[in-house]
Parts: sequence; structure tokens; C-alpha cells
Amino acid sequence: MHNNGYSHADWTIDGSDVRDDDSFASLRKAAEQGDIDAQYKLGNCYYNGNGVSEDKAEAVKWYRKAADMGHFNAPYELAECYYYGNGVEQDRVEAVKWCHKAADMGHFEASYELARCYYYGSGVEQDRTEAIKWYRQAADMGYEAAQEFLIDLNDDEC
Repeated sequence: MHNNGYSHADWTIDGSDVRDDDSFASLRKAAEQGDIDAQYKLGNCYYNGNGVSEDKAEAVKWYRKAADMGHFNAPYELAECYYYGNGVEQDRVEAVKWCHKAADMGHFEASYELARCYYYGSGVEQDRTEAIKWYRQAADMGYEAAQEFLIDLNDDEC
């Protein structure tokens, strides 16, 4: 799994920098009251140490709350945390579970990473047919890395 610059970067809420105490307190209050966007953003703050000391385990807690409520990006963030062991014990099987959830929601990065897991047998039994299915899904959503992989794969088969 990789971070292309979109993950863990959102540390603002309503255009305010949450690195100041008042904005962070407002974000935390909204998260505690069940605002899934605030939960996800609070996870990002803890993951990166924005407005608070870096705490990957606390980030995982907030990502899970947001994911359980249906946030679009949170399952992918959890997948990354489990894949690399950030804030939780490394667990590639659990990473694949969360990646599946995100890919099923149409998250193109998750589709690509899930394809890679199937292709290489990381956290799941190696299954090239299943891998191609997920590469195609990511490619159909415009994800260039997946498109390039499929082109290279076709070139190798010729």
C-alpha cells in the first residue's frame, strides 16, 4: 500500500487549521458527537500529529468509528494501518478485510491495493484472476497505476 499524498493530509475543518487549540477542540467535540467527517479528520490529526501529539493507535480508533459509520476514506486508512502495523499490530488479513470494504464502496486506491494483495498473495491467498478483476475496477475508475499494470500485463502475454 502506498500514500499518494491524499491520505492523512486533511487537517482542516470548515477551512480552519486544527493545529490551534480552539479548532482542535471543536473538531474533537464534533467527532465525539458522531460527526463521521470529524471522526475521520480527527483520525488524520492523530495519525500525523496535527494539533495533537502523534498517536497512531488513537488514529485507528477514530478511523474505525468513521468507517463503522460509512465514511468513504476511513476503511482505506484502516487498511493501511493494519498493512503496515501503524497504531495496531501488523495484520495483512485484517488489512485486506478493510481494503475490500473500501473497494466495494468504489475507492479506487483500495481497489488497486486489493488487486496487488491478490496478485502477490499478501494477506490473502494468491489469486491472479481476482487480482485482475480489482485492477480492472481501479483502471475503469481512471487510476493510472492500474491502467499501466494492465497494459504491461497484456504486453507480457503477447
